[in-house]
Amino acid sequence: MTRLSVNINKIATLRNARGGNLPDVELFARDCEAYGAEGITVHPRPDERHIRRTDVYALKSLVQTEFNIEGNPEPEFIDLVLNVKPHQVTLVPDAREQLTSNHGWDTRAHQAKLATIIQRFKNAGIRVSVFVDPDPVMVEYAARAGSDRVELYTGPYAEMYDNDPQRAIEYYRSAAEKARDLGLGLNAGHDLNLRNLPDFIKAFPWVDEVSIGHALIADALYLGIQETIKQYKYALSNSN
Repeated sequence: MTRLSVNINKIATLRNARGGNLPDVELFARDCEAYGAEGITVHPRPDERHIRRTDVYALKSLVQTEFNIEGNPEPEFIDLVLNVKPHQVTLVPDAREQLTSNHGWDTRAHQAKLATIIQRFKNAGIRVSVFVDPDPVMVEYAARAGSDRVELYTGPYAEMYDNDPQRAIEYYRSAAEKARDLGLGLNAGHDLNLRNLPDFIKAFPWVDEVSIGHALIADALYLGIQETIKQYKYALSNSN
């Protein structure tokens, strides 16, 4: 079954708004695992506007499921990941000023760069996933660069889904099938929610993991985090 990794960036954003340690990022991560999450995702950015480097180091010894660190592989990020040695690193081409991730790598243009970085992480025993748009060519060149998985950027899926769910699914089919045919693991993330998640997983049941933050935390404001994780896991299990 597709695994649920909870992105806890928004909890850090809330904490940072007032200073102090409320809410407690570390406690929240532990509780997510206790309530059934199968992974914890963080996306540290250079300005530390949400997850901080100190959070990443603290979580290293706390996360008992799968720890996934996302980010742009600039030198500081590479050093952080190699020091922490999470289970997975997801390479995302974020510019420093970006509010949130909004596109995948051009893996063909950056194949040589990615191959060098990927090999460093794999030599350290870290699984590597590359964030890509739903383009089979980008999936193929991620594989050529040595990636273990690709994560499909699902922002466009969420945008199309409200008006035409089937069109949204078909927009992703060739890329998802390409990953499967190449033997790549497949992740998905960005704007997935309780409404659009089941159809995505039903169409592509070989998705290994979804990383969900913003929508899940927003749902938790109404439902509570325990009930929210329960509902997301039900959405995943009910799709198979």
